[in-house]
Amino acid sequence: MQQILDNRTKGAVGEYLKKQIDKGAKLSIVSAYFTIFAFDELKLQLSNIKDLRFLFSEPTFVREGNHKEHKEFEILKHKRETAISELGMEIRLKNNLSQKSIATECAEWIMKKVEMRSLTKQEAVQGNTFLVSNKNGEHAAIVGSADFTTNGLGYGTHTSLGFNMATSDHNVVEQLLSSFDAVWDDPTMTTNVKDQILEQLSNLFIENSPESIYMLTLFHIFRSFVEESDANHRIQSAIGLDKTEIWSKLYHFQRDAVIGGINKLEKFGGCIIADSVGLGKTFEALAVIKYYELRNSRVLVLAPKKLRRNWEVYKGNDISNILENDRLRYDILNHTDLSRTSGKSGDITLETLNWGNYDLVVIDESHNFRNNEPAKGRMTRYEKLMQDIIKTGVKTKVLLLSATPVNNRLNDLKNQIAFITEGNDAALAKSAGIRSISSTLNQAQRKFNAWSKLKDSERKVERFLDSLGMDYFNLLNTLTIARSRKHIQKYYNTEEIGEFPTRLVPINIKSDIDLQNQFPSLEVINNTIRRLKLALYSPLSYVLPEKRSEYSQKYDKQVGDGKGIFKQVDRESSLIHLMRVNLLKRLESSVHSFGLTVNKIKLAVDSMIHAIEQGQTMYDPQLNILDLETDEGQLEELLIGNKVKVLIQDLDLIKLKQDLLEDRKYLQTLFNAAHQVEPSRDTKLADLKQIIQQKNQIQINEGNKKIIIFTAFSDTAEYLYGQIAPWIKEQYQLESALITGDGQKTTLKGIKTEFNLLLTHFSPLSKGLSKLNASTKKEIDILIATDCISEGQNLQDCDYLINYDIHWNPVRIIQRFGRIDRLGSVNKAVQLVNFWPNVALDEYIQLEARVNNRMVMLDISATGEENIIVVDGKSSMNDLEYRRKQLQQLQTEVLDLEDLSGGISITDLTLDDFKMDLALFIQEYPKKLESMPTGVHALVPIPDKVKNECVPGVVFCLKQTTNSNRDIESSGIYPYYLVYVSDQGDIHLTHTSAKAILDLYKGLCNGEEQVYRDLCDVFNNETKDGAKMDVYTELLEQAVTSIIGVNEEKGLQSLFSLGGTSILGDKINGLDDFELLSFLIIK
Repeated sequence: MQQILDNRTKGAVGEYLKKQIDKGAKLSIVSAYFTIFAFDELKLQLSNIKDLRFLFSEPTFVREGNHKEHKEFEILKHKRETAISELGMEIRLKNNLSQKSIATECAEWIMKKVEMRSLTKQEAVQGNTFLVSNKNGEHAAIVGSADFTTNGLGYGTHTSLGFNMATSDHNVVEQLLSSFDAVWDDPTMTTNVKDQILEQLSNLFIENSPESIYMLTLFHIFRSFVEESDANHRIQSAIGLDKTEIWSKLYHFQRDAVIGGINKLEKFGGCIIADSVGLGKTFEALAVIKYYELRNSRVLVLAPKKLRRNWEVYKGNDISNILENDRLRYDILNHTDLSRTSGKSGDITLETLNWGNYDLVVIDESHNFRNNEPAKGRMTRYEKLMQDIIKTGVKTKVLLLSATPVNNRLNDLKNQIAFITEGNDAALAKSAGIRSISSTLNQAQRKFNAWSKLKDSERKVERFLDSLGMDYFNLLNTLTIARSRKHIQKYYNTEEIGEFPTRLVPINIKSDIDLQNQFPSLEVINNTIRRLKLALYSPLSYVLPEKRSEYSQKYDKQVGDGKGIFKQVDRESSLIHLMRVNLLKRLESSVHSFGLTVNKIKLAVDSMIHAIEQGQTMYDPQLNILDLETDEGQLEELLIGNKVKVLIQDLDLIKLKQDLLEDRKYLQTLFNAAHQVEPSRDTKLADLKQIIQQKNQIQINEGNKKIIIFTAFSDTAEYLYGQIAPWIKEQYQLESALITGDGQKTTLKGIKTEFNLLLTHFSPLSKGLSKLNASTKKEIDILIATDCISEGQNLQDCDYLINYDIHWNPVRIIQRFGRIDRLGSVNKAVQLVNFWPNVALDEYIQLEARVNNRMVMLDISATGEENIIVVDGKSSMNDLEYRRKQLQQLQTEVLDLEDLSGGISITDLTLDDFKMDLALFIQEYPKKLESMPTGVHALVPIPDKVKNECVPGVVFCLKQTTNSNRDIESSGIYPYYLVYVSDQGDIHLTHTSAKAILDLYKGLCNGEEQVYRDLCDVFNNETKDGAKMDVYTELLEQAVTSIIGVNEEKGLQSLFSLGGTSILGDKINGLDDFELLSFLIIK
């Protein structure tokens, strides 16, 4: 008798088998899949059979000799091998958490009654077959599409239509058995895989260590990272990158950055390399450049003018070029060249340059492009870069380099990312699930603003990260590579990369100004500075009322896409506040610099008074500022001001002149006070000489007398060089050099005063002096410099750095120290010396705050430059406390950027630590995670270190199996979800806090290689060895319910937002829409 079984209206395969299998029957099955849940459905019948021969119809658990098999085959083979517990719709059964007890029973049954073999070649046998031979001589067979799964047997929730023919015809069944026997008994066609099946099953019921479950969870969440790692070797070797000079000079961690950067450039069109100070971003970028040059791509490097030489040295036909063999050929332009339309930049003629013909643009110090403020009547550098280079001509990939692309203003990333996406806000929607870049950044900024207003005791970085959600993390992990110094030390072999030098406790020096104590106190000087109106810098505030609208029309700018106006008069008001601060900072730097600056302002005031007196008699009613080209030479006598020109006749000259005369009086007082303090009376200079003498007498590294002296001002640098260089040469026969943005000098005879040459003679080992045909091999030991060398320079021969003045921004101090505090240094220890004003820290901060009035500097802006905002009194007090705490830290320790109190570093915002945990585990156990089934668990106690963040409960890792584009937004690790549910069923951490859950997971499990047997015994007793999992199934349902609830809430928010989407489509229905990957039980 024959019948059709379609697993729907015409009968199910499983029900037919139940009727046909008698006690003591012999079974023979051919199927591509075997699952424990199919066994569970037929357990009653299968337990009573005599034996079963199971033949995998495709190679399964077979070690292939041919390594050239297609990757598609390997994926299908792996799917068959892991399908024992996780195929298709059997997810629903696994989510009942009963697989442990089922696997135990199934393994016992297989050991007693089952033989299992696999075909060794693909497609050697077609179709699936079930053969039943009962003791009474009755036979049955099923041939067709059904495999040994719940879906194949007809028990799945979404069972597909089957095509199966069932027969009990004795002759037909005998012929099928004969064919089966012929294959089964042929050793050239099949191999025994029973042991492998039992081993796979054992993974379902053995106790797992916390670390293995942590790694399994990471393995699934970061599967794409694992696949990218597999592709790394192909990138290196396919095009010959691994044979280049630059590749040979990279540390392992730098090579990882290069490969990761290339992957992001190819996949997303851009990448931000944001490794911390001193980790070699330039060399990483050079390797990326070489990769694209090997592909005949045209590359442009855009660098700040002061860093241009850093890039030029690696492409020149010059013996100082350590990468000469690579023949790098990229073009170099300064950031400022984007504002030019003519002339030359190096050997590039700007008039004829084909701006749109670059395949890759590398932007060094990309944070300089964080703002995109429009300029009236001209194209800004930002617009030039976007329109003429990135959007025009060939498709351009963009590599951004910055140690500080994000800090206090998370939105600083917006304009930098726009270069990668060509301004398309939805560019990452398909590739990374980020529907709106601007919305993601704006939301993160709002969270940051709320966090930054908290009291200092509450403003913890962890609290901010917990509030941030995953969307921002997802954006950063999509486009950035950011490793901290601690990350490198933790995850990479220090024997290969060398050690960082030991940072000695900073030496703090508080110097008075005048050895004769005749210079006024800082309080008196401060009060005089505050009296300055500095009318010279705010001519618009003196424009006659009837003329103000004309000047507003000429100079005010629209901002925020036309939503606001930035008034020039407000800009001038800000400038005055800056000038007052600048005067105080000049005095803090050196009394000499202060005197020069005061005198320059006084001379400019005299010049304006003279211009007013000359122009008072000239009046022409026909003149209107809107009609004039202010650079016309014949009008010079009628105008005052520099960039912002004002007609003298449009000013309230009486008030302006009165304020200028008053300013001149105060400026003269300040100049007289400074002028009397000659170098012989300069206390701070005397203290500096004493420090240099001590360094020469006792070195912290034997024989090393090198010192870098940093100052923020070129005036101070010139002054120090003039006083220190001849003295140090006479006293200790040491050579000195001066490097500022304005030029260079040296006492070393016989060499050119060229920027790189001076640095090479100062740091001969790191700069390769021995390779030069230099006229002398003598060294420079004292280097006096401004911040033109505070970035991008390796000067690690030196072990002693002096900050002659403390920059307002602590980031700049860290960047300066990064010149000598570097990986692989020849020095065992490095020393930082800071000069401070001779006042208490609190008094110093209040002093600056009063000078600055209502304008408060945000300390760690992403640019390392001052960022001015207007704040209320409460915020001002918070920022002052924030500043005080940072400066207090700098007095007691040398910090990394990510360690600055209250600051947010990009290294806080990436998931790289978890990826590295996974990479190191796979390196040690290459195949373990691939072979581990899903739906497994581990138990772990709550240790003291995280007891305040943890509660007894379960962390579930789920994968969404239905397609729902809307839900991508709710999890930065989509389609994966992590939910932490307490034992009481409360949601301790939702899936939107995936970063916080991963941090706890790491703290609980990383390094926990042993199973907690006592916890397992209690758990197995409570659950009857996994058979009674109702309590945990309910917690799992709570986790899924929370995901649905949060997503529906987000859907409502989307519905009522601009450009929102309906919440009605693509709904998640419940547990059946998810697959359980792992769960961690926390006791």
